[in-house]
Amino acid sequence: MEAVRGVHVVRLAGLLAHDVLTARDGADAAAGKEEAHRRRARRIRETMEALGPFYVKVGQVLATRPDLVSGALTAELERLHGTVTAAPFAVLEPVLERELGRGWRRLFREVDTGRPCGSASLAQAYPVVLHDGSHAVLKVQRPGIEGRMRADMAALRRAARMTGRAVPRLAEVLDLDAVLQGIFDCMRPELDFTAEAAHMEAGRRAAEGFTYLTVPEVRRAGRRVLIQSVAPGRALSAGAAGDLCEEQRERVGAELLKYMYRGYFVEHFFHADPHPGNVFLHPGTGATLIDWGMAGRIDRHTGTLGALAFAAIAQNDARGLAAAWLELGRSTPRTDLPGFRDDLTRLVPRLAMSRLEDMDFGAALSTILRCAARRGIHTNPMIGMLGKSMANVEGTVRGMAPGLSATEVFREALMDVMGELARQHLSQDQVARRGVELLAVGDSAMNEARAALRVLGGQESTVRGNPSPRHGTGGAGRGGPLGGYGAAAQWALAVWAVHRVTRQAPRRWT
Repeated sequence: MEAVRGVHVVRLAGLLAHDVLTARDGADAAAGKEEAHRRRARRIRETMEALGPFYVKVGQVLATRPDLVSGALTAELERLHGTVTAAPFAVLEPVLERELGRGWRRLFREVDTGRPCGSASLAQAYPVVLHDGSHAVLKVQRPGIEGRMRADMAALRRAARMTGRAVPRLAEVLDLDAVLQGIFDCMRPELDFTAEAAHMEAGRRAAEGFTYLTVPEVRRAGRRVLIQSVAPGRALSAGAAGDLCEEQRERVGAELLKYMYRGYFVEHFFHADPHPGNVFLHPGTGATLIDWGMAGRIDRHTGTLGALAFAAIAQNDARGLAAAWLELGRSTPRTDLPGFRDDLTRLVPRLAMSRLEDMDFGAALSTILRCAARRGIHTNPMIGMLGKSMANVEGTVRGMAPGLSATEVFREALMDVMGELARQHLSQDQVARRGVELLAVGDSAMNEARAALRVLGGQESTVRGNPSPRHGTGGAGRGGPLGGYGAAAQWALAVWAVHRVTRQAPRRWT
């Protein structure tokens, strides 16, 4: 059985390799071959579904990487889902006993074991009532799933190495180990509910400044069991948009977009899959964002550059977008920078001049990712996940408020984003760090200047005219109370003064 499974995994790796090379060559839309590409994409998706939960998750992550796979395969992988037939509760009860103890039922007033409220490939969820009378959701990981997925990770690594040896050209355009590691890193939190709980708590804190948006509260979390508060209302995918009036839908939609923008560019942490099934609506409370198993994290520098890139799209600035994008990635021996700039010069005006209600940042990001890959530019892989998240939330918002403009909301949020970024850069920690950096640069510059003077003066041990601490105004290279560090220290103090004057309470994002 395992041998047959191994053959299917190797074949899957070969099909994926062929698709990657096709996408890199820009041949996925070659004349007369569209149907063949669609058939291959469908075969890959069906193979992943047949191989089980791990490969379904791999496909879902690959759907966020239009810079790796073809457009045909991206569209096919977006059809993957983890919903499966519910298992009898008796199958999951041993997991509860291991995680919560044999007396686990005493933790609840009621447990509805006969009616799961959710059934996915990795876990099942049941409605419960806690002793304080509040309703909650009990999420239990399917038994044995972690071991099975870790074995599948090892098998996929072996298949990738075999494929790399069989197709040497693949290694020239793709770092297979790095790609697989990125995929596995995205999946690990779904195997450990304590990580999902941490994501949920971070998302809940980020939602505190919003009026119509919240995140479920974690009541208890272990590696394989999670108890969380119930999301009021029902999912947008179940027709919940009709439960709210048009004005409510637009307010909720605008807040959801602003919340996600704040996550991308300010918090540097975001929900990676805000599709309609993960957004619950209620006329009294607004929206609740659930299922935080997959979340994205980006560093401060990447978040700032991302904000600049999207501002450039909104402002029809192709050159500015190209500059920001190159900072988001790295060049390779195959990089065609003039070609990439030409691509953006043609693309950005179409995006910026489109009707506001038709603007789609997520789709735009996917297009730019493909352009960068074909021009030999390696982009931070987290940008693909950000783009997929953005495409999902835009589609979700269109489903509840089709008249709302994502671009208009972004422009409204941009000043708040930039204000928050400025406050971050002027925080006490950042000002102190910049001051230390300036002092270090000043020290290095002084040492280099002294070495140069020694060479010019033919001296090895002394330099005539060394700055005296008793003279001058304290500028760099002159005397004064702060010696050669005067200018750097004065600059740091000036920035600190600006920070003290401009410091204010965070704004509400409403």
